Amino acid sequence: MKRIELLFSAILLPVDYLMIVLAGLSAHALRFQTSVTDFRPVFDDLALSVFFPALLVGALGWLLIFAISGMYAIRGTRRFLDEVTNIFLACSTSIMAVIVLFFFQRELFSSRFILLTGWILAILYVTIGRLIIRSIQRSLLARDIGVYRVAIVGHDHTTNQLLSLFRSNPALGYRIVEHAPDVNDALFQNLEERLRAPIKERGVDLLLQSDPSLPKEQTQSLIDFANYHHLAFRYAAGLFETRASNISVATLAGVPVIEIKRTTLDGWGRIFKRAVDLAVAIISLVITSPIFLTTALFIRADTKGPIFVKLRRVGESGRLLDVYKFRSMIENAHALKSQLMQYNERSGPLFKMKDDPRITRVGRFIRRTSIDELPQLLNVLKGEMSIIGPRPHEPEEVARYERNHRKLLTIKPGITGLAQISGRSDLDFAKEAQLDIFYIEHWSIRLDLSILFRTPIVVFRMKSAS
Repeated sequence: MKRIELLFSAILLPVDYLMIVLAGLSAHALRFQTSVTDFRPVFDDLALSVFFPALLVGALGWLLIFAISGMYAIRGTRRFLDEVTNIFLACSTSIMAVIVLFFFQRELFSSRFILLTGWILAILYVTIGRLIIRSIQRSLLARDIGVYRVAIVGHDHTTNQLLSLFRSNPALGYRIVEHAPDVNDALFQNLEERLRAPIKERGVDLLLQSDPSLPKEQTQSLIDFANYHHLAFRYAAGLFETRASNISVATLAGVPVIEIKRTTLDGWGRIFKRAVDLAVAIISLVITSPIFLTTALFIRADTKGPIFVKLRRVGESGRLLDVYKFRSMIENAHALKSQLMQYNERSGPLFKMKDDPRITRVGRFIRRTSIDELPQLLNVLKGEMSIIGPRPHEPEEVARYERNHRKLLTIKPGITGLAQISGRSDLDFAKEAQLDIFYIEHWSIRLDLSILFRTPIVVFRMKSAS
């Protein structure tokens, strides 16, 4: 899912809240206009100092009803008529909830005019707010900002429908950069060669199989190809195929288009996880600042070299990043690695050596206690890493991945993760990869909280056992 979709969906929350509050304030102001009081005199003066705090709290309840109504479902742009209908129903449900609340409290609100006017203005204001956001989003999409760059495979009537739709409606957010019309065995023999250039040069990020009649074996080949290259994958299919839990369905040009999600970490879950990352990283940096200072002094006193190191790693979707750590090895340690490969005690692409001569005295302690990884909180603040996720690996290690291991690059790498609390560095790579892929495919808030709370316990036990 595109970050711009997440951004605009997140922006809707404060915009809706502001519009609801403005609608309430406008209704209150109108009640005391001379033109209104002449027609309907005020019998109970509802002071703004009393009304405004209640309005701020009540608007939060409206947002909750909006969320339950599906107004924050992340589906990109949608038909504006559907949007207005949803706003009307959500605002109507919200005002009914307010009326029921007063009923059960056995209180009568002092002004039915404010209730009725507030409901009408809320529908109007929320619609205007969303129209503004929608216009901005479509304007950016028309400028090629945040669009899906699509490689489409197919040659039938459905394919022609989708091609015509995408080309005639650029504000939908799809750009065709490659069309492979010949769906036959030869296509799949050279598909990777044909699409490699568009993926690299024009930034393809969505592979769309548009021919519903494509054999399942070839569809599976496309899915494997998309997973390997970190592409979103969607396909046109019959409605009977939409019951699986890991798919998302949208309709384009009357065609049901199904997206097979590579991870459950998507939509509002992704927004929530980022918010938690920022909160935990900021709080952790404040709490551990004395540890930062003490560790820096010990490293400086122990051996020559920098206090911090930047290690090149592979992150989400294969992007390279520099991971920050406290230096735990001698200088030029990476260059010496090739000389020690014969002592590697770990199967798979990763390197592990029990008595690695490159590790310093202070380095052994900060590695055992995981203090060396604290600077990665800065990577979290930069948005390159998450608190919880699969561990990032070196480019040469990723180059030795088996094809199914590429799924480890589906989400941002983490400081800790399911593999770390299940055995830390004692696990072989196959088991570590299995645990991390399980996390990617079954992410949930509950799983994140479990890993977060178990991490310090595991670190303490490892320290006590050593």
